[in-house]
Amino acid sequence: MSEILRIEGLRMAFGAQEVLRGVDLSVEEGESVAIIGPSGSGKSTLLRCLNRLEQPTGGHMQFEGRPFIAGSDLNALRARMGMVFQHFNLFPHMTVLGNIVEAPIHVQRMPRAEAEAQARDLLRKVGLADKTEAYPVQLSGGQKQRVAIARCLAMQPRLLLLDEVTSALDPELVGEVLAVIRDLARLGMTMLIVTHEMNFARDVADRVIFMDHGLIVEEGNPEEIFRSPRNERLQRFLSAVLDKDRI
Repeated sequence: MSEILRIEGLRMAFGAQEVLRGVDLSVEEGESVAIIGPSGSGKSTLLRCLNRLEQPTGGHMQFEGRPFIAGSDLNALRARMGMVFQHFNLFPHMTVLGNIVEAPIHVQRMPRAEAEAQARDLLRKVGLADKTEAYPVQLSGGQKQRVAIARCLAMQPRLLLLDEVTSALDPELVGEVLAVIRDLARLGMTMLIVTHEMNFARDVADRVIFMDHGLIVEEGNPEEIFRSPRNERLQRFLSAVLDKDRI
């Protein structure tokens, strides 16, 4: 595997509040990295800085061997580094098919017939082949999130950022979304996954990162993190969340 992402000393402050306090991280191509930690630890802010939804206040980042800085072509960056959000962000006035083909046609200049063929294939892969002409209002939360994942994959990203993609779903709908992400991991998609689903993180991730107060406090393979955590803060966090999850 080759390195696809490198972050060095990444900082992000909102006024006097420093949310990221010097994050160092590298991600290999084909690697699935789960990011866990308490609320307010900087997990989602880290992803938003990578996708340039937030402008970092310090540090350096390289993607595919090239630095990306303020002024970079955001459309090109976001095409290669796709992001799926908590709340779907589908266009309500477009059908499922329309949502998926919009960016490939208008950003990548893909011919409509090719974009629609790709969209139908992606919808088959996420189990929604029969929903091409449906509108978002006609879908369940789990279906909307699967469409959002398909829409992101339509740009053929090299890295997929997933920000708590099950947190807005009813519990009975979580499994259908996690199954899609598991399939992507098996296919070798490079992913950074912010999640509060500990069972899922242990099952799908090659590496698990624990963040607290804007720093990466501990990282390792799932067995190391969940069975033999070294850091006392991670031990307390897992004691709380694993009791709830009954792992």
